[in-house]
Amino acid sequence: MRIALAQINPTLGSFNSNGQKIIEYIERAKQKHAHLVVFPEMAVYGYPANDSLEYSHFVRSQIDQIKNIQKKIPPKITAVFGAVLKNDKAAKQGGKPYLNSAIVMQKNSKPKIISKQLLPTYDVYDESRFFEKGSESGIAVIPNIGRVGVSVCEDMWGNIFDNTARVYSSDPFEKFKNLDLMINISASPFSKTHMSVRLQEAKRHVKRAKCPFVYVNQVGGQDELIFDGSSFILESNGKIAAQATSCEEDLLISDLEKKASEFRPLETDQNEILRQVLVLGLRDFVRKTGNSKIHLGLSGGIDSSLVAALAVDAVGPARVTGFLLPGPYSSKGSIGDAVALAKNLGINSQTISISEPYAELLKAASEFQKIEASKVSIMEQNIQARIRGLILMAFSNAKGSLLLSTTNKSEMAVGYGTLYGDLCGSLAPIGDLTKREVYSLARHYNRSREIIPAACIEKAPSAELAPNQTDQDTLPLYEDLDDAVQNLVEKKMPPKSKVERWVMQKILLSEFKRRQSPPILRVSDHAFGIGRRMPIAFNPTAP
Repeated sequence: MRIALAQINPTLGSFNSNGQKIIEYIERAKQKHAHLVVFPEMAVYGYPANDSLEYSHFVRSQIDQIKNIQKKIPPKITAVFGAVLKNDKAAKQGGKPYLNSAIVMQKNSKPKIISKQLLPTYDVYDESRFFEKGSESGIAVIPNIGRVGVSVCEDMWGNIFDNTARVYSSDPFEKFKNLDLMINISASPFSKTHMSVRLQEAKRHVKRAKCPFVYVNQVGGQDELIFDGSSFILESNGKIAAQATSCEEDLLISDLEKKASEFRPLETDQNEILRQVLVLGLRDFVRKTGNSKIHLGLSGGIDSSLVAALAVDAVGPARVTGFLLPGPYSSKGSIGDAVALAKNLGINSQTISISEPYAELLKAASEFQKIEASKVSIMEQNIQARIRGLILMAFSNAKGSLLLSTTNKSEMAVGYGTLYGDLCGSLAPIGDLTKREVYSLARHYNRSREIIPAACIEKAPSAELAPNQTDQDTLPLYEDLDDAVQNLVEKKMPPKSKVERWVMQKILLSEFKRRQSPPILRVSDHAFGIGRRMPIAFNPTAP
């Protein structure tokens, strides 16, 4: 029973390259004398497909690749991989047009098709939009392996609960009896808690079925989602026999009979895990959107400093540009800190003052807003932010560079950001990190040497849009704000304290901003973005 785990990073819609990669990994597994090679869910198409499935010619192109894999698969090896298959008969009867399937393929044999039975429709998932529920038994007989129970991603979660109620009425794994092996092909996104829960659920199945379990997960970033890989094999006693790496492609070989399996120890430091995942998500977003260069505004604050460090890890310093955009209220210290950061990271930086265009725009705005010398209004503050956004977006147009937003989750929650200003950008890499997590990850970057200047971490956060301004002029203490965001957004609890009631009101009032903000790399169990569908016009306190 020699098994290869092919933990690959497919590119959504790149059917030719995905198919070629699958063929390449099958060949490599064959060279290592594997009897079976297992790939992730929807490995030919890429995951999640979402509304690209509205275009049937995409699916036809992907099916052509499946036929190509069938022609080129070498003899004496079985491949299990995920793909989208047409569901014509059911579609004519009012069913959904496609199946999310596992294909069990061998040379010169008709492939065995096993389709996903549990179709998630919560958080970031909406699979029942296009996919029909599978009805197969999920059992395949594989040479040199025996009777194998094959499942697709969510099928292993048939026993999960939401509060006290089961999410699904059935558990496909209950049909798995008298097996020699269980397989789950998956595209399971990373979250800070999900890796350990996956393992627990797999061990539960092993305890019941009393046979080994092969779990192969997709790796790579796709829009807001990040897939960490971390594939594994459990022995029939529940112990981990083989472990693939995290955040990288991998081909792992395991011989369960000879007790000879490759094992890559996973990172245990939570900050380093988070760094690796965010770098993977950022790198793949840049690559898969066809970009190579990225830029951002450097304020000398902790958020932009952390995003700049992540950007350098993702694409290298030569492809990152930082813009210093001082205004009338920018401090010399912040400018100096931004310059020091750029030097530490080895990135190119440019300085453009916004003071002159700001003064001109104030003259124009004075026709409808009385300008007071003793006070800087919200309008005046936002004008500064929007001038910065205009310059940063102009650089995108001129140089074909992708702009990163530097907003964090705590600020995003309460609308502490300016539309068409600091919320400009193609991606918000730290948009799912609370301020507490931003500080922790910034300190992690400095564990060996000072990359992010100490002053960026130690000074009071400030947008510097008014004299002597700090974030706490407007916001609660970040410790309290972070706790409120975790309770209200991630745990979906009702507000209890004064701070939480204030935060809840701000969350509801600022939904329109989040709808117009960049995509956010998702690392928590509940992030802003595609998994959160709050109405914009929603006021539960209105009469």
